[in-house]
Amino acid sequence: MTTELLPARDNRAACRGGREEAVAVTWVMTSSPIRILGIDPGLRRTGWGVLDTEGNRLVFVGCGSVETREHMELASRLLAIHAGLGAVLDRFRPAEAAIEQTFVNKDGVATLKLGQARGVAMLAPAMFGIAVAEYAPNQVKKTVVGAGHADKIQIQAMLKILLPKADPKSADAADALAIAITHAHHRKSAAIAARIKAAG
Repeated sequence: MTTELLPARDNRAACRGGREEAVAVTWVMTSSPIRILGIDPGLRRTGWGVLDTEGNRLVFVGCGSVETREHMELASRLLAIHAGLGAVLDRFRPAEAAIEQTFVNKDGVATLKLGQARGVAMLAPAMFGIAVAEYAPNQVKKTVVGAGHADKIQIQAMLKILLPKADPKSADAADALAIAITHAHHRKSAAIAARIKAAG
C-alpha cells in the first residue's frame, strides 16, 4: 500500500526561473527497505546520518556533519549548509528525511539563527521531493534511550547497540542518526497522519 502523492524525483526544477510551485510529498508505506536521512540542524555544525530500515531492522549507511566558519557572513553559512546537505542527498539518495524541532532558549538571537539553519536544512530534501518529518528533542531521546531527558553519552551508547557499525565523529552526527532512528520507529504513524491531512 502506498500513500505517496508525488513520485520520488528531484524537484529542484520547481524553484528555477523564479517560479514557485507547490510540491506535495508524503511517506511511502512499503515492505521494501527505506533509506532515511536524519538531520541535526545547527549554524556552526549540521549533523547528518543515513540508515536503511526494513521492518524492525536498521542498517547504518553513513554519517557526518556540514561545518561553517564563524567569520563567514550569515547568508554564506546558510548556503554552505544547504549545499553540503545537497551533496549528501545526491550521494545517498534517501527516500525520507527527518529533522529535530527547534527549541527556544533565552538567547533570542541564537534561537533565530538556529531557526534559519533549520529552514535551509529542511529545504534541501524538500527540493529533492523528499518528505521531512519533525521530532521534538525529548521524543528522539525517549525513542532511542527510553528516557526523554537522556544525555548525549547515553544516546551514543545506545547507537552502538542499535547501529554497531556506526562511528560518528561528532555529537551532531550521532544526534542525526538518533533522529533517523526515531523516524524509522514512527514513520508509519507519520504516513497515516499525512494521508489524513491530504484527504482533508
